Amino acid sequence: MAPKGAKPDAKAQAAKAAKALKKTSRKKILKVRTSVHFHRPKTLKKARSPKYPRISAPPMQKLDQFRVLKFPLTTESAMKKIEDNNTLVFVVDVLATKRQIKEAVRKMYDIQCKKINTLIRPDGQKKAYVRLTADYDALDIANKIGII
Repeated sequence: MAPKGAKPDAKAQAAKAAKALKKTSRKKILKVRTSVHFHRPKTLKKARSPKYPRISAPPMQKLDQFRVLKFPLTTESAMKKIEDNNTLVFVVDVLATKRQIKEAVRKMYDIQCKKINTLIRPDGQKKAYVRLTADYDALDIANKIGII
């Protein structure tokens, strides 16, 4: 700073003020809006990095082989299917699919299925006709299971 008694040069001071005025006197340019709708600007979205698993243990399988197959049917028509068509008849879980039924029969009785037909009975239970391959005899397997 200048000493107390001395005044700074007036011309230099005016030039300094004019220069500062030129620098800051820019007019703000308004953004031209092309749409009448306002969209919030996109912000940073970080990936989740959880500190602990939200599920402590994996859920149990709802339909295992013991729940898929409920019981074999032993009606006269079912016996006729066993003898004539090489087919076993089971009452199965309503939620079971044909693939699940096939897998359950394979696991429980060690037999291969040719095809499976299903229907839902009027009482709400699902019935499965399990057609066996030519390698297996339905009568022998029915004896093994304990149907006959």
